[in-house]
Amino acid sequence: MLVPATTARRLFELLEPICLVTYLADESNEELAALGHRTYWDGYFAARAAPLGRVPAQVVHAAFYSFAEGEAARHIPSAWETVPPEVSFDAWRRGSAASVRRILGELADSPGLARAADLVTRAATSAPTEGRVLYAGWRALPVPDEPVTRLWHSATMLREHRGDGHVTALLASGVGGTEAHVLSALDMGIHPPETFGRIHHLPRTRLAEVMAGLRERGLVDADGRSTAAGRETTRRIEALTDELAAPPYEALAAGELAELVAALEPLTARLVAAGSR
Repeated sequence: MLVPATTARRLFELLEPICLVTYLADESNEELAALGHRTYWDGYFAARAAPLGRVPAQVVHAAFYSFAEGEAARHIPSAWETVPPEVSFDAWRRGSAASVRRILGELADSPGLARAADLVTRAATSAPTEGRVLYAGWRALPVPDEPVTRLWHSATMLREHRGDGHVTALLASGVGGTEAHVLSALDMGIHPPETFGRIHHLPRTRLAEVMAGLRERGLVDADGRSTAAGRETTRRIEALTDELAAPPYEALAAGELAELVAALEPLTARLVAAGSR
């Protein structure tokens, strides 16, 4: 069954709060710190890149796409020399699942969560891997049996599948990683966009170069605000990302998709109310 991009967008909205606990709640960072990772970013790169195997920093940089030049190399391979990548990944997943369980409370043991985990896993393990480097790495990993952990694992697998597609959409529009953060910041109403948390630490000269390039292309104006062309570029990138994110859900029948949405809605509402923290 062909799945419309609107369905992929809706499921992204429902699954994203499950994935965000990894970055916003404390448990996964505490697990990684207990292993000996010195900083948040050591643990982040060590764990998130682990499904790729022990690849060079250049490969991690290419797969992650949105980080500035040299940022991956500050953590890879040194973070893997501190702790083996598979150990970091297991801690990352264990802490993330603990966050989901804590926030959901009694819902963590509900039949609805178990059913959602089953359906999300079927979708997450059904899409083609061609051109999806991070997703392919996740597909090579065993899927956990425990329902909460399986839900987080499969939701995050779908997040990386979507992320691979987003990189394709950015490349098709000629938008680089830092440029993508600028356009995203403007779309969220952040001005000046250079203050956005993902890029504010970059050298001012680098940020000035990025803004100048976007101005030359007519995507931002002299005041650093998004132009009509910039907004259309963002819309086109998001639309293509949604379209490319749809194939995993083709493994589910229409009734199963409706069942999945209904099962996820109370879980997501609880996570959103807690800020995924």
